Amino acid sequence: MKKNIFGMVTLLSVLALAACGSNGGGTDSSGGGNAATETEDISTMPVEVSNDEEAIEGGTLDVAVVMDTQFQGLFVPEFYQDSYDSYFMEPSNETLFLYDSDFKIVDGGAANLELDEDNNTATITLRDNLKWSDGEDVTADDVIFSYEVIGHKDYTGIRYDNNFTNIVGMEDYHDGKADTISGITKESDKVVKIQYKEVHPGMLQAGGGVYESALPKHAFEGIEVKDMESSDPVRKNPVVFGPYVMSNIVAGESVEYVPNEYYYGGAPKMDKLSFKAVPSASIVEGLNAKQYDVVYSMPTDTYPTYKDVDGYQILGRPEQAYTYLGFKLGTWNEEENKVNYNPESKMADKALRQAMGYAIDNDAVGSRFYNGLRSNATTLIPPVFGTLHNTEVEGYTLNIDKANQLLDDAGYKDVDGDGMREDKNGEKLTINFASMSGGETAQPLSDYYIQQWNEIGLDVQYTTGRLIDFQAFYDKLKNDDPEIDVFQAAWGTGSDPSPSGLYGPNAAFNYTRFESEENTKLLDAIDSKDSFDDAKRKEAFDAWQEYAADEAFVIPTLYRNQVMPVSNRVKDFSWAYDIDHNRWATVSVTAESR
Repeated sequence: MKKNIFGMVTLLSVLALAACGSNGGGTDSSGGGNAATETEDISTMPVEVSNDEEAIEGGTLDVAVVMDTQFQGLFVPEFYQDSYDSYFMEPSNETLFLYDSDFKIVDGGAANLELDEDNNTATITLRDNLKWSDGEDVTADDVIFSYEVIGHKDYTGIRYDNNFTNIVGMEDYHDGKADTISGITKESDKVVKIQYKEVHPGMLQAGGGVYESALPKHAFEGIEVKDMESSDPVRKNPVVFGPYVMSNIVAGESVEYVPNEYYYGGAPKMDKLSFKAVPSASIVEGLNAKQYDVVYSMPTDTYPTYKDVDGYQILGRPEQAYTYLGFKLGTWNEEENKVNYNPESKMADKALRQAMGYAIDNDAVGSRFYNGLRSNATTLIPPVFGTLHNTEVEGYTLNIDKANQLLDDAGYKDVDGDGMREDKNGEKLTINFASMSGGETAQPLSDYYIQQWNEIGLDVQYTTGRLIDFQAFYDKLKNDDPEIDVFQAAWGTGSDPSPSGLYGPNAAFNYTRFESEENTKLLDAIDSKDSFDDAKRKEAFDAWQEYAADEAFVIPTLYRNQVMPVSNRVKDFSWAYDIDHNRWATVSVTAESR
């Protein structure tokens, strides 16, 4: 069974998270990647460690999380936003549901889910022996508390979206017209029933409509919702029901964990886990010195420099993620919780957006920068979602002639003869591009994009004049910084293929702020009752992918694969999506040292 550690979407660093340069991978400013390019077939790489030695008692396991920024340290699902925090939460946090190889929810996890299509209800039944790490029972009140916090008008996180407004009574509660959510009923101490306006097949997916976390109500007693994000139960001593509990947090730098004595899945094997943020520039050196047992978000652009590192196995898997170009087309309306699309915005002409897509050679980027561990992306539904990925959509590949023709036909002409196109009114056109800093690859790759856009006559400049730190980058996107016209970012999609949470009119994650009647109609079809029919669901997904590719409010650039070095002393660790329960619950080591 697949355990959805975090089924929700996460913000990814395009470069710093999983693609930054590190020691040994020379780059050149013309847009080349590794000096020694070597391609790898991810399908041939193992997803779990091979170790037949006998495990020793206890011990400490050291984990590196490669990042060129500090983590935010929001350690509960209701408030975390990016993949860095999700990595640090993995050993301690679990979602309520298990899921299978199709990412569909199945029985056997912390809770079971029953979806009633006829009556538009979902029933969540908690397992009897589920306890918080402080020994308190996990109850229906804790499940309901999650909904009450996310739905509260003072909630500061980013989870309140269509999945929550679909609950009967949620909007009245959010608007302060009701003290409780009428559609959520406590049936018993372990059972919660939720009445929805409508149910859809995505609700059978992990992270796909039925919220899959619980929040310890007793731990937040006396803390106002507006103050929760900065509170101790979020940042300093989270109360959890995963196999380990955080015992020591150094803000932005490291987290240590000890076993959770109340874990329902049995006693964890290690005495201690130690997770540490490690800069991309020093991770290969750290591997050569055998400083770490497991490495998350290992750079793929310098794969040849560590692929044969002594004392490690290299695991690999397709990523539930993609890198993309986004175009700022409006703003977020906080009061009404919706997108305000601006049809007069600088990037509103889809011909301009399409031309920028055709100026980039993503196949070359995947080969030269990432050793074949990334490949040209065609649609906004990655191939990891199987038949729901539309193979008929060609996407955007390098075609300079087509890019120029699009701009010519749309009226973007070089009026003053300086080699750069003016806008359709003959006024100066400067496009501000935001991308993230991190490692040796970030700058030459971003420079390559600007170089290619210059080639089709577009004057593209860096927002702020330089690359932007991960946290600052997403702050600018969320706050609709007017100095951003186009940006390069990435999504960790979670386990629900529905794109509504990323591109719907009420999705705070809709950073482009694109909205149209047709887009909403096609997204609604994906999440409609008709889509309980697999054929109709496939049709709905295909239609939206075709529409999104044509509108080009977001242009996917790269599908991503991940690699993970794991020490030869590690035993019973799987990186597969189809694991049973939390991957850290069973891990052990077979030697005292690496």
